[in-house]
Amino acid sequence: MAHIKLGEILVEQGLITKEQLENAIKVQKLEKGRIGEILIKQGFVTEEDMSAALGSQLGIPYYSSENSSLLTPKEDQNLEKIITSQFAKKNIVLPLSKNLNSLTCAVYDPLDLIVIDNLRRVTGCEINLVIATKTAIIKAINEFYFQDSQGDGKNTLLDAAVEDSYTQNDDDEISHAPKTDASTSAELSLDKLIEKAGEAPVIKLVDLIIRQAIDERASDIHIEPFENKIHLRYRIDGNLYNIPPPAPHLHLPIVSRIKILSKLDIAEKRLPQDGAISAKLEDRTVDIRISTVPTVWGEKVVMRILDKSAVPLQLSNLGFDTKQIDALRKALASPYGLFFVTGPTGSGKSTTLYSALSETMDPRKNILTIEDPVEFKLEGVNQVSVKNEIGLTFATALKAFLRQDPDVIMVGEVRDLETASICVRAALTGHFVLSTLHTNDAASAVNRLIDIGIPNYLLTPSLIMILAQRLARKLCPHCKEPYEPTKEQHGGIEFKSDLIYKAKGCEKCNNTGYRGRLVVAEVLSITDNIRALLSKNASYSEIKDAARKNGMSTIFESGLRLVEQGLTSFDEVCRVSVDIN
Repeated sequence: MAHIKLGEILVEQGLITKEQLENAIKVQKLEKGRIGEILIKQGFVTEEDMSAALGSQLGIPYYSSENSSLLTPKEDQNLEKIITSQFAKKNIVLPLSKNLNSLTCAVYDPLDLIVIDNLRRVTGCEINLVIATKTAIIKAINEFYFQDSQGDGKNTLLDAAVEDSYTQNDDDEISHAPKTDASTSAELSLDKLIEKAGEAPVIKLVDLIIRQAIDERASDIHIEPFENKIHLRYRIDGNLYNIPPPAPHLHLPIVSRIKILSKLDIAEKRLPQDGAISAKLEDRTVDIRISTVPTVWGEKVVMRILDKSAVPLQLSNLGFDTKQIDALRKALASPYGLFFVTGPTGSGKSTTLYSALSETMDPRKNILTIEDPVEFKLEGVNQVSVKNEIGLTFATALKAFLRQDPDVIMVGEVRDLETASICVRAALTGHFVLSTLHTNDAASAVNRLIDIGIPNYLLTPSLIMILAQRLARKLCPHCKEPYEPTKEQHGGIEFKSDLIYKAKGCEKCNNTGYRGRLVVAEVLSITDNIRALLSKNASYSEIKDAARKNGMSTIFESGLRLVEQGLTSFDEVCRVSVDIN
């Protein structure tokens, strides 16, 4: 997916033509093998030219055959114990020197991510690469490891070099334990697991799963193991849909491939892990967050797809009406204060927060964010990711931010009193702070902050706006059906439009009747009368009633306007609303 291809490098360097590459790819499909070896065998390129081109393109030192002395490992560093002769000859890698935790190794294919990852795992070191030809490395391995052995070992190493180490018999690898011990029902040795993850079918399958999910506009991919089967599901427009799954025996190789891509520990299957992949698709980059958890049938993997191009980070594109956008922009233009986005998990808070942040962007402003983790990378914004394991929490980052001369601070989520207190203090000392809370509606966010421990006298002058939201599915424009609404159908509600629409289903929306989502929101501006109520420790209902009198539409009322505009259905608004009165 996101790695560079050797053939493309050689064409770019002018060492082969596109026609020669296409011919070699055809041969590869018939005979298998590595594309580089096929190009060398056909006489299109030499080993030396190919290695030199890789070194030049990737910025990795190239040790030519003329400087073979450079491929002599340093003595008295026990390099033969760090990398065994078996590993070296199998993978055609040679340790050259070690400095603290940095190990310099010679390889002939720096694009082989499987070998490089395996090298890190086996040695426990950071790897510095140099490039040499395969022949030169094999010769150096012979001289370093086998100089005292019978013969020079050359034939054995050459045999290992041409051996297809990724083709194994599944029946030899997988041992099925009794069904009473589900946790060990399908175990592979670590070395074979890495080999299986590197097989072309597994690589292509993982690429296909991710690519199809992106094409289907999925926000998440779920890979779930069960007894004798795998469940593959995509979350599209908030709902999970089953996708034809791969064969059960491919579960371990698929998980291992995903772990390798996201730089996770493939040997660790007992604990949850988190990682990330950056995938290049045509002219855009898609970030993918990886989460694994151990289950009784094996590791479940969830991949969250963060495609910034699929979600334009602009308030006007999210579904807010004109009145709401005007109120939001007025609040976001404030030089200081607290701006909260609230809602349950999966309600689009992060996207709205990023869109709001985009409204504040100005080259004259210093903008910092602390997130868990960073979801979208924004140009011109200083973004920091939480790392609890080393003590980098929301609170510690915020304390540091206040010494960084900030104008705007974005906090991924307010979870505790310490974080909330620093946010309030920052807002009161001339900074604009944006963050999120988990509450059902806008008015209850005030009670939530007070429950956390923020005193009224601090909250009253710092708070400027609370935005509560849900995500409703948009009706498919190709198949939505109009009908005349009646009071009896909709609980006595009268619509301003003579016709509203309901879902039907067609091929373009996978027969769901919906395609895409939009925000259904209520915007609570903190006006003077609201501040007066806050200072008096007013109740939730008093704050909500005052906001309604000031013109705030509830989530349900905002949803009804979207129904009247033909953008969503009445059933969908009822599904996502917290208040239908």
